[in-house]
Amino acid sequence: MSDAIHRLQQLRERALEAGGKDRIEAQHQKGKLTARERAELLADPGTFVEIDRFVTHRCRDFGMDADKNQVLGDGVVTGSARIDGRPIYLYAQDFTVFGGSLSETHAAKIVKVMDLAVKMGVPMIGLSDSGGARIQEGVMSLGGYADIFLRNTLASGVVPQISAIMGPCAGGAVYSPAITDFILMVEGTSFMHITGPDVVKAVTHEDTTSEELGGARVHAEVSGVAHFTAPDDATCLMQIRELLSYLPLNNGEDPPSKACTDDPNRMDETLDSIVPSSSDQPYDIRQVVKKVVDDGKFLEVQARYAKNIVVGFARLGGRVVGLVCNQPNHLAGVLDIKASIKGARFIRFCDAFNIPLVCFEDVPGFLPGKEQEWGGIIVHGAKLLYAFCEATVPRLTVITRKAYGGAYTVMNSKHIRADFNVAWPSAEIAVMGADGAARIVFRREIQTAKDPKAEEKRLVADYKAKFANPYQAAARGFVDDVIEPRRTRPMLIQALEILRSKRDTNPPKKHGNIPL
Repeated sequence: MSDAIHRLQQLRERALEAGGKDRIEAQHQKGKLTARERAELLADPGTFVEIDRFVTHRCRDFGMDADKNQVLGDGVVTGSARIDGRPIYLYAQDFTVFGGSLSETHAAKIVKVMDLAVKMGVPMIGLSDSGGARIQEGVMSLGGYADIFLRNTLASGVVPQISAIMGPCAGGAVYSPAITDFILMVEGTSFMHITGPDVVKAVTHEDTTSEELGGARVHAEVSGVAHFTAPDDATCLMQIRELLSYLPLNNGEDPPSKACTDDPNRMDETLDSIVPSSSDQPYDIRQVVKKVVDDGKFLEVQARYAKNIVVGFARLGGRVVGLVCNQPNHLAGVLDIKASIKGARFIRFCDAFNIPLVCFEDVPGFLPGKEQEWGGIIVHGAKLLYAFCEATVPRLTVITRKAYGGAYTVMNSKHIRADFNVAWPSAEIAVMGADGAARIVFRREIQTAKDPKAEEKRLVADYKAKFANPYQAAARGFVDDVIEPRRTRPMLIQALEILRSKRDTNPPKKHGNIPL
């Protein structure tokens, strides 16, 4: 037996060597951790349990059957672990072994933990660092990608799926992260793109780099593919831990609540004056959020993309909520194509995983212009509308200022099944702004007046007094109450408590046809 144990220990040590000391050192010189280092750092100490440590590839062509090419683990570390005491499954691609390239058995290892994650009802985390498909295996590696994509799709809305891009991720490999719920990227060492710089040069004659094509900044600010970025591997892994602290294990559970040390009845008088007296002046909606939520703690998602809408996670009375907020500080909080897509995606995630939605609304409408119309704002704006209409989780709205036109309807209004809607006294709920509305409604009076400018000013003021306030909507029950801004926190917490037993369903169907 001692010989057998000695043999086991040798094999374990061999597996830990991965691609060898030189390649591990090269990984470290790039500022990157190895796959096992990442897995251990992500998990609670001592909780990572590796699976399929001794798996090797089956390729016998192109010299791949040589002993030196039979690397235990085959370029990916897989297993289970705990994060903050809660179970997860993970895989971490190992760039030191064949550049982290995906083979038939490499894919099979990933598929195994994905299947286990769904079976056990726990989150699935993928740490990508791969040169792509293993060319020596041809279609077998391509089939492996397809097996992974199918699992990503079937697991969507069942268990949370998080992807961290911690190195190269190119070609077909990008579609697995794209299907998952959240993507994190490491600045300077990670990139994602369908075709590389050489192919782009050959086809379009453009000179570019992987960083310019699909680096962390590009996907965080331009494409919106990345939800979070980090300066290094360790920070990225800590971001995953923080994100998971707001998420349930699966779609059958509620997100983890915490004991609330922030007084649920706390009122912040500074909220009473946070909205400027002029409706044209901006303010930062994130400051409103932080004054309302527990301990001022707000995890913003996609903070660098479509800044005219703010989404993210926080807690109210210890209970996790998803925030969807117009941002008057950027483009006046107008809804455009990018903001609509960003908001819709986040709303659907929250609804899938039983996270109540809280909307802070200050929206002047949808962005006008040929670029938006030609880009499909009709369809993309409908995505946001569809997402809110479809959501059955508790839904609350606070109208802080502008709520104009179709955007008022879209932003979680009573008309589309919102549960609890309140307005601040500064709210303006109308078809459009008073200036434009008065010019249309009273066009003839203004044109025929002895002093058109004075008459226009008088009629605009009259229109504002009648309609640029929350009381017309309150009179019809479209908002449940008009409240002092300082009372926002206790009102929302009380509403969440009463909505704890909410039961709402959609008509039976295979699935809806969201306007993609």
